[in-house]
Amino acid sequence: MHRRRRTALLLSAAIVAAAPLLTACGSETHPGAAAVVGGQKISVSTLESRVNEVRDAQRAAAGDDANYARVVSGTGTLTRQTLHSMVLDQVLHRAAQDAGVTVTRRDVQQLRANVEQQVGGAKALDATWLRQYGIPPQRVDDNLRLQVEAQKLAAKLGTTTDQPAFWKALSKASDELGVDLNPRYGTWDAQKVGLVDAKTPWVREVTVASQQPA
Repeated sequence: MHRRRRTALLLSAAIVAAAPLLTACGSETHPGAAAVVGGQKISVSTLESRVNEVRDAQRAAAGDDANYARVVSGTGTLTRQTLHSMVLDQVLHRAAQDAGVTVTRRDVQQLRANVEQQVGGAKALDATWLRQYGIPPQRVDDNLRLQVEAQKLAAKLGTTTDQPAFWKALSKASDELGVDLNPRYGTWDAQKVGLVDAKTPWVREVTVASQQPA
């Protein structure tokens, strides 16, 4: 498998795997905010809009209500996974900026061409990213840009995206930004660069899957 393909799958998988599977309800520490990253608010309405993009794409791909219901039942943590990826995008971008990494449109186009060749075309790419990573077609290029940024950052650091040195850079950027989550979605661990259980009475942890390097 092409190295660029492996990198894209690795980081996308890490985004999903790092999100804890929580059920929650409760008050909001930040009224109207799902998270505050580097002083910038990710509003609940923005998060909900992003989740709706995924649900709309899943419904269109499902073909009928029964299939769509099965898809929804298998992606019950979509809101938290989406928020996690939105925060991680900003953390990665900060780490890339700190390292002097830039990404061009040409970089993204080249990666898209390589991945499309691997999976069998543009439609197959959209379907794969939606099914495996919960990314709707209109967000695929944004995600591919993330993959390029991660790959370039790793190269600048003389490592790979699955090594501690890479995640250490993200941890540093996370700490610099100061990520603050609404407790209904959990809390953010800057060291692990991911969501963790908020440990509040109204949050029940179902299971946590984390495959990131320590």
